Amino acid sequence: MVLDIFVPFYGDPEVLLLAVESVRRQDSGDWRLTVVDDCYPDTTVGERVAALGDDRVRYVRNETNLGITGNFARCAELATADRVVIMGYDDVLLPNYVSTIAAAHEAYPQADIIQPGVRVIDETGADSSTLADWVKQHVVRPRGDGRMLLSGERLAASLLHGDWLYWPSLAFRRETLQAVPFRAGLAVIQDLALEIDIVLAGGTLLYEPTVCFAYRRHTSSASSAKLLGAAKFTGEREYFTLAAALFRRRGWRRAERAARLHLTSRAHALTLLPSALVARETATTKALLSHAFRPLQRRVAPTNPSEVAS
Repeated sequence: MVLDIFVPFYGDPEVLLLAVESVRRQDSGDWRLTVVDDCYPDTTVGERVAALGDDRVRYVRNETNLGITGNFARCAELATADRVVIMGYDDVLLPNYVSTIAAAHEAYPQADIIQPGVRVIDETGADSSTLADWVKQHVVRPRGDGRMLLSGERLAASLLHGDWLYWPSLAFRRETLQAVPFRAGLAVIQDLALEIDIVLAGGTLLYEPTVCFAYRRHTSSASSAKLLGAAKFTGEREYFTLAAALFRRRGWRRAERAARLHLTSRAHALTLLPSALVARETATTKALLSHAFRPLQRRVAPTNPSEVAS
C-alpha cells in the first residue's frame, strides 16, 4: 500500500522542511508526499522543496489563497492512493509511521479512519505534556487494550465529550475523505465536524496504539486561544448545536446529550478565564462565560441533504 501524505502549507519554511525530512526518513518507502502551498508570500518554498532532488516529493502552489478549510479540501481532491494523511506542516512523522499505518490498514482495510499513537512535542521538539492532552488520552478516549475498532453512537458520544483524535496524524480511506465534504464556516472546529460526519455516514475508526507520530503543541497556543476566545467558542457553540440536532434526528440520545453538554470544551473556556480577566479583555471574558455556563439553544434537526451525512 502506498500512503498519500499531504502537507497544507502556510507558515515557516524552515519548520516545513523539518516535516518533509521526517517523511523522507521513514523505515518504509511506500509513500509519496505533496506540499500544497496556499500562496505563502515566500515564493522560494517550491525551489527549496525541488532542491531536495527527491521525486517522491511534489510541490503544488494554489492559484489563490484558499484558507485552512479550502486547502484541506484541495489536498483531499488531489489524493489518489487508498490511504490519505493531511499532516500539519509543523508536525513530525516518527520513522515507523508509514509502516504502522500500512500494518493497521492490512489488518482492518474497512476502517475509514486510522488513529495511531501520538506523542506531543513543543517548539524545540522536546516531549511536552499539557492538561488537554492528558484529558484526551486518559479521560475521554474509550478504554481498551490493543487495537480498537469503533463506530456509531459510542464513537460519536466520546468525540463530543472531548475530541481525543489528533487530526494531523489520521490516515483516511481516500473514498471516504473525498465523499464527505468539509463543512464551510467551521474553521475552528472543522476536524471534529468532518470526523462526526464520517461517523454519521456509517464510518468506522481504528485506534492503533503504536506511537508513530509527533504532534507539535506550541506554548503560545493558550494565549492565542485566549485572544481568539470570542470567535473560537462562538464557532464551537454553533457546531455543538448543529451536532445535537443531527444526533437527535438519528435517534442517538447519548450522543445528543454529549453535544449539548460539551463538557471538556466548557472546561477549556474556564481555564482561559483568569487570563482574560487579568488582561481586562471584556469581550473575550463574556464569550468564555457564555460558553461555559449558557445552555445551547435547541435547533430543529436539519433536513437539507447537504447538512446530513448519508
